[in-house]
Amino acid sequence: MPLAFTTDPAHGGRWTSLRDGEREWLWHRPDPARQRVAPGDAFVDAGGLEECLPTVRGLPDHGDVWSRPWSRDGDTERVECAAFALARTVRSTADGVEAHYTLRADPGYRFVWAAHALLDLSEKAELRASAGVSTRIFPEASSLLDAPWPDGAAWVEGHWPAPCGLRLDRFGPEDGTAVGAVLAADRVCVHDGTDRLTLAVAAEGQPVSFALWRNLGGFPATDPYRSTGVEPMLGRTFDLAEAGPGDAARVPASGEVRWRLTLTAGCGCP
Repeated sequence: MPLAFTTDPAHGGRWTSLRDGEREWLWHRPDPARQRVAPGDAFVDAGGLEECLPTVRGLPDHGDVWSRPWSRDGDTERVECAAFALARTVRSTADGVEAHYTLRADPGYRFVWAAHALLDLSEKAELRASAGVSTRIFPEASSLLDAPWPDGAAWVEGHWPAPCGLRLDRFGPEDGTAVGAVLAADRVCVHDGTDRLTLAVAAEGQPVSFALWRNLGGFPATDPYRSTGVEPMLGRTFDLAEAGPGDAARVPASGEVRWRLTLTAGCGCP
């Protein structure tokens, strides 16, 4: 059975459902403020899958497209911002969903994109990726590491599944922690009981990765809650302002970048 999906172009192109039969993969946190956002507003964490571009952290908060209305023409949804235009075509396949993206901007324009997918996962859920893949850990995890956080470092780097000794492939129960990480992988698989979801991203000539947001009741500081994100990315950092050489996507001389997101029901583990 193919995955069934629903998007909401009027409210930032947000994906509101990704369903495999009776299984809803997307987590939700209802917040009426999500319906009233405008460009430049602070991010409203209502769950689902948000399109984040040209950054995730930093400014604009979670990017500039989640807070704008998109237009729809057939299967294609579009949004325009000051520096770029983004088009997305999402279609069902035999065993899942494919989303094809096109970004048009001036040559040399740098950006980070993330499909900010917050998943509804049990305490026993696991994330499978190729063993040994380079993995960056970000400062909110500093208190969980054995070694002191290096002064001024935007991240520290290790290898999956336990970069710097921190086991990240299991989600687990709420323990008051929150960890952000970025894996230099193009495919991962989520295991949750007997359910499987494979996510893959492809973009010729661009850095691809997966962000992991494992918030087990450690965020925000006031009224924390549990939220778990597995987020296909172009780029290899959350904040475009911190991106070094090779850490962000770059528009070539053609003025266009194309990429593909694939979501598959079942296991396609590396």
